[in-house]
Amino acid sequence: MSETAPAKRLYIKTYGCQMNVYDSERMADVLAPLGYGVTDDPADADLVVLNTCHIREKATEKVYSELGQLKRLKQARPDGMTIAVAGCVAQAEGEEIMRRQPAVDLVVGPQAYHQLPELIARAHRARGERLAADFAPDEKFDALTAERRPSGVSAFLTVQEGCDKFCTFCVVPYTRGGEWSRPADAIEAEARALAEKGVREITLLGQNVNAYAKDQGGEGGLAALIRRLAKIDGLDRIRYTTSHPRDMDDALIAAHAEVPELMPYLHLPVQAGSDKVLKAMNRAHTAESYVRLIERIRAARPDIAISGDFIVGFPGERDADFEATLQLVREVRYASAFSFKYSRRPGTPAAAMMGQVKPEAADERLQRLQALLDEQQQAFNAAQAGRTLPVLFEKAGRHPGQLVGKSPYLQAVHVTAPDRMLGRIVPVRIESAARNSLAGVLELEPA
Repeated sequence: MSETAPAKRLYIKTYGCQMNVYDSERMADVLAPLGYGVTDDPADADLVVLNTCHIREKATEKVYSELGQLKRLKQARPDGMTIAVAGCVAQAEGEEIMRRQPAVDLVVGPQAYHQLPELIARAHRARGERLAADFAPDEKFDALTAERRPSGVSAFLTVQEGCDKFCTFCVVPYTRGGEWSRPADAIEAEARALAEKGVREITLLGQNVNAYAKDQGGEGGLAALIRRLAKIDGLDRIRYTTSHPRDMDDALIAAHAEVPELMPYLHLPVQAGSDKVLKAMNRAHTAESYVRLIERIRAARPDIAISGDFIVGFPGERDADFEATLQLVREVRYASAFSFKYSRRPGTPAAAMMGQVKPEAADERLQRLQALLDEQQQAFNAAQAGRTLPVLFEKAGRHPGQLVGKSPYLQAVHVTAPDRMLGRIVPVRIESAARNSLAGVLELEPA
């Protein structure tokens, strides 16, 4: 009897946004039929994939640093190692990656990872075609079957890619292309397949997800898609990210009020509170219009938690502009937020703007902004104490007998509970709050 050949080992490191997480999962799915099993140790891997993010300069430089370490691992492997760079850095800097790091065997743009099996085969045949970075999102999704291997009860589901907004600081339109929406039938099929495998919560992904279907004339839109997916048996929670204020329409606001499966949590980036800075960013909204939009959303769903994105130190930002950002934060009251110093990205209009802010000024502003945002997040979490929240238990906690779940507001919730609660949505009485999580007890003892 012949022995079974050992499985090949795949290591994927993911940088950046949730869409990259989704893409990494699908790359693993595409490669599984070829015998690749996932490993957590790059030294053991036959194939290493770095799925990269190009939003900030630091993230890009981390990729090159990681490639230097992988080169040494590859040289120490007598049986060889294939190194692939995927994602947005691959799209933007493919030729530069090849020049700077010859140890890289292939570069795969975000719309070409379905071609990985073929590209790997070519790379193994005298290096072959090493660069694949063309835009073809329809081809990518057509090539992916609905067969997925979800790792838990929550899953990401890409519904839209690309962006047409051309914010002056952002590389997404250049690395992911223009806005493109998947057909609703294909999305529903994938969501049904996930629900049949035990997924209870899905997060709909897009670079500009609430522009869904607007490239198709706007018929239906994200609200209609959410209502359609909410009818799937077993699918109890729906989220979406990331949104643009310009595409937050009345139908989507109404869905927050009327669809119980749509969680009361909204990530709606504003980036700045100064109209001068917003205009320079080409955001096409004002601070006032954003605040009024939040008021309309809260009128429809009073318990909704708002999350946001902020950039400080954008070219031309003065002290008064930054103070306007702080004032907007005080007015909106965020449950959570992401904030960053402006990162100059080559090829974007902002990179050539006058008035680049000194790093020390940007550092000081970021610290002040983050202190205010942290204060608001802690206040929001503390306000949950004494409430009973439905918690979706996802995994075991650090301590024996502990499970970790997710609240409707995307907070981690730690509870002493039996393992049979995993995958279930259970009422939990919140007893205390930390900076990034909650602790509680089961409202009802399990039978």
